[in-house]
Amino acid sequence: MKSSYEFPVCVLQWTDRSEEGRANLLEVVDEFRTFVRPTWRSTLSDFCTELTGITQEQVDSAPLFPEVLVNLEAFLVKNGLIEKGTRKRLKRFCWCSDGPFDIRDFVVKQCFISQVEMPSWVQGDVLDVRSVVLEWLSSQPALPTEGGLPFEGLTRRTLNISAQLNVLSLPKFEGRQHSGIDDTRNIAKIVTELARRDVCLLPNTAINPGRRWRWMGKHGQVLEEFLT
Repeated sequence: MKSSYEFPVCVLQWTDRSEEGRANLLEVVDEFRTFVRPTWRSTLSDFCTELTGITQEQVDSAPLFPEVLVNLEAFLVKNGLIEKGTRKRLKRFCWCSDGPFDIRDFVVKQCFISQVEMPSWVQGDVLDVRSVVLEWLSSQPALPTEGGLPFEGLTRRTLNISAQLNVLSLPKFEGRQHSGIDDTRNIAKIVTELARRDVCLLPNTAINPGRRWRWMGKHGQVLEEFLT
C-alpha cells in the first residue's frame, strides 16, 4: 500500500504452498483503490498534484477516511482475509510497503485525526520491502548494471522503487511514479520477485496504534507549531 490522499492495496496470494507451508510463487489476485477526502489541510498544494497526479476534484469527491476503512474492510472480507462482523483474521497476512511509513505511521496519524479506532485487522506487523531489498543486495557479491558496473553507493534513502526494480533485473517502473496505485503495483512485482528468489519474507517492523507525536492535541486536533 502507498500514498496519503490515495489508499491503494494489491492482494498477493501464494499459488504453490506445500503441505510443509513452503512457497515462492506469488500472484496479484485483487486490487483496492480509493482517493481520500482530507479534513486537515484539505487544499492540495501544486507540488502534491504535480508529484502524484492527484487533483483537487478527485479528493473533494472522495470518501472521508472512516468510510475508506469501511470499504477496505468489505474488500478484505470479499477476499476471505477477515471474517464479516467479527473482523477476525481468517488467514495469516501482513501489510507490505516501500519503507515503514505508510502503514506504520500514516494510518496511525490519520486514525487520530479522524478520531477513529484503528481496526484490529490493520494492527500487526509490516514488511518494509525496501529494507528486505537492501538486505538482499548487501548479501550479493557483485551485481552488474547495464553499464557493467556494480551497484555502489545505494543507501536506504536512494533505494527507491525504481532502483529496487533495477537491482532485481525487473522491467522499469510501469505507470506514474508517486501515483499510489502504480507504486503499489510495482511494489507487488518486487515482492513477487523476492519470493521467486527464495528470499525469506517476514515482517520487520511493527505498528503501534497507541503511539503519539508531539503535534497530537486533544480530540484529533493538530498542533501545527510542533510539526517539523
